[in-house]
Amino acid sequence: MKIEIKHRCNDFDSYRSARVKSLFNAENAYNWEKVVDLPIEGKDWKIGLVVGASGSGKTSIGNRIFSEPIHDLYAGWDNSKPIVDCIAPNGDFNTVTGALSAVGLGDVPAWLRPFNVLSNGEKFRAGLARLVCERPERVVIDEFTSVIDRQIAKVGAAAFAKTWRKGSGQVVLLSCHFDIIEWLQPDWVYNTDEARFYERDCLRQRPELTLQIYKVRGTVFSRLFKRHYYLDLPLPVAAEYFVGIIDGEPVCHVAVAPLFTANAYRATRLVVMPEWQGIGVGTKFLAAVCEYHLQGNGRCGHKFHTFFHTSHPQLCGALRHSKRWVQTAASLYGDSKKRCSDSIARSYKKQGKKRSSAGGYGGHFRAVQAFKYIGG
Repeated sequence: MKIEIKHRCNDFDSYRSARVKSLFNAENAYNWEKVVDLPIEGKDWKIGLVVGASGSGKTSIGNRIFSEPIHDLYAGWDNSKPIVDCIAPNGDFNTVTGALSAVGLGDVPAWLRPFNVLSNGEKFRAGLARLVCERPERVVIDEFTSVIDRQIAKVGAAAFAKTWRKGSGQVVLLSCHFDIIEWLQPDWVYNTDEARFYERDCLRQRPELTLQIYKVRGTVFSRLFKRHYYLDLPLPVAAEYFVGIIDGEPVCHVAVAPLFTANAYRATRLVVMPEWQGIGVGTKFLAAVCEYHLQGNGRCGHKFHTFFHTSHPQLCGALRHSKRWVQTAASLYGDSKKRCSDSIARSYKKQGKKRSSAGGYGGHFRAVQAFKYIGG
């Protein structure tokens, strides 16, 4: 594919224009021409990247690659509705929530907000989720990751690539940032700064992430992670708290409480920071903590399995397809909170202990699914 770009504008003759021409020898500033050779026709590819400095012709190239105009991730949102209602309004609910989670917007409260109140990073990912659901055959996206934090950009690029490759369609991304190349792993790259084309086998592998896990106090959850947790519940009794750290940054959290009446532990309060969602950090972190307990490193040193309950559709799907987990139960609605509270009270009374609060679990309409970590 050969792309010839010729831009013309008026040749202004004002005093300042004339003076600039005399000082900097810019006689032909009203002309801009570029010829680009993209050998992508007839090849099987899904993701292409045009990268280079601002003003190097990326948008002009993007306008010529396909006949369709450049897609705007930020246009066409109904700000009177939450984004979960705006994405594929006639489509399947699980498909929509799956797309939101897959591109890294798994922060459930954000699903219930209109587009105009989201942060820049959330708007970017919401736009990607809508694009994934619409799944056009050919699409070009300008300013890819340009308006968001670089850490969010790199993880978001990896999450988007992982999702886009699961379906059909070709996408060309235009960006001025080179730091996303290794994370995106596109099938081809055109560098406008060097007028150079290269394919995926020339790229370096995606950087490895080292996740360090520490046991912490429960106050860490309240201070850093609670606002991203989609339930409002009291802290679990006698729990131990674990935090995953990448490059000194807190990334994920989970609490594990004893469930010794069932010869088991129970994991809860799993939270992954929004900027790290979509690349599988949360499931690996959860499995590592559960393996830690299965090996007898948890409270009282018991080598017990760990149960985990969630209503998050995509997390349920991930655990259901993992060989490390087995599903043990599924409920279409929550249990009676009063019945749970009475049961806890009886348990305290039997042990001769004084109960510190009168709360209980349940009293909601969430479809909760239960899983058991078996290792392997």
